[in-house]
Amino acid sequence: MAHLVLGIGTSHTPMLNAPLADWPRFIERDRMRPHLSKEGRPVNYDQLLQLAPPGMDRELTPQVFADKHQRAMAQIERLSAVLRSARLDTLVVVGDDQKELYDDANMPAVLLYRGDSIRNVPLKSYPGPDWARNASARYYERDVARDYPVDAKLAEHLISSLMEDFDLSVADSLAEGHGEGHAFGFVHNRLLPGATLPVVPVFLNTYFPPNQPTPGRCYRLGQAIRKAVESYPGTQRVGVLASGGLSHFTVDPGLDGRVIRALREKDAAALAALPREQLNSGSSEIRNWICMAGAVEHLTLRGIEYIPAYRTPAGTGTGMCFADWS
Repeated sequence: MAHLVLGIGTSHTPMLNAPLADWPRFIERDRMRPHLSKEGRPVNYDQLLQLAPPGMDRELTPQVFADKHQRAMAQIERLSAVLRSARLDTLVVVGDDQKELYDDANMPAVLLYRGDSIRNVPLKSYPGPDWARNASARYYERDVARDYPVDAKLAEHLISSLMEDFDLSVADSLAEGHGEGHAFGFVHNRLLPGATLPVVPVFLNTYFPPNQPTPGRCYRLGQAIRKAVESYPGTQRVGVLASGGLSHFTVDPGLDGRVIRALREKDAAALAALPREQLNSGSSEIRNWICMAGAVEHLTLRGIEYIPAYRTPAGTGTGMCFADWS
């Protein structure tokens, strides 16, 4: 049988694509975007500024930015090395789609991609300043579209096995002119640049009500993925990777701490009990980690790094996290 031998969790925020000098510039975007309080209540930037914890100015100095940027880049290098040394035959990538491929006309809760390849295309139009466009462009190919290999046979096996307990959507191609979204492009272009490791993309609708999978269902999906992998004939070495998270755009160390403690202690009940009202907007991507955790509950946590990457006085930014299991 095949073996699920590796788990990876990684943030994929544009902050990881931006040079250190641009981190203070994220305030330009954060002042304009809608936000949620830590409790999940809609607020604007000015309201969030009033709710910010004291001492936020100490998080925004050039030295603190430099330290966190250096730590984050080191973690990207570390996880890339872990992936390359794991001798994987396939990597199951669990990510979300933010209306890059699917929209309100068709928003699957769980979709498994089964084509022979998945395309990544260069970023085209971008409604923002050049510095922000440059950061987003790093998710995608620079000049020419590229087709990355997909383990279609394993994908078909997963679909057949998971249909026993999950109603899946499936796709074997992308719409003309479209490519994989940023959650998947981050894996190809930042963690595995130049590599040809086959993937199996699993899309979770983490972002958009009303059909976001519950935390408990995400965990059970991960468990079912592991069971399906282990029933696959052969000796393939398979990894599973969660792309996204943790809390953002409001950094919430309390919520992130609950997630990290549950990951360390393999506390499935705690992950399933995470409040849904706190798993919206960017923080919704914690669902990808919950799914991955269900798949790797038999493995040992080897390393985890948490970086509360604040970028404005209102406490916006990303609760960056990087972890691996084997």
